[in-house]
Amino acid sequence: MDANKSIGWILRIGAIISILLILFGMFLLFINNGGSNYTLTQITSHKSKLSTANISTTQIINGISSLDGISYIILGLIVLIATPVLRVLYSVYFFARENNKLYVFITAIVLLDLLIAIFVIPFIMKSL
Repeated sequence: MDANKSIGWILRIGAIISILLILFGMFLLFINNGGSNYTLTQITSHKSKLSTANISTTQIINGISSLDGISYIILGLIVLIATPVLRVLYSVYFFARENNKLYVFITAIVLLDLLIAIFVIPFIMKSL
């Protein structure tokens, strides 16, 4: 399969899965009148205390199994963020398979930048 077609499919599938998870989470929020111990009114308030920084990975995993809408929405956002990372990771693989060392190097730098922006910088900002 052509690299551009593969990358296109990665992006499409990631976006579709993300949209479905977020829509399902919103459906659950409306059906249950909230989620993660927040009512729908508290969630939609402009003074809402709800933040993704306040929800742990364990809460998300437990929320998925208990059909918590907020957990599904956050999972959808994680999939959305992971989609371009997978695209870059696939590009590194593709360029390595083509033995194009320059593009492997450049794309690996882009991948490293993405991973630092996703994992390291938030950790640093949280500790300040």
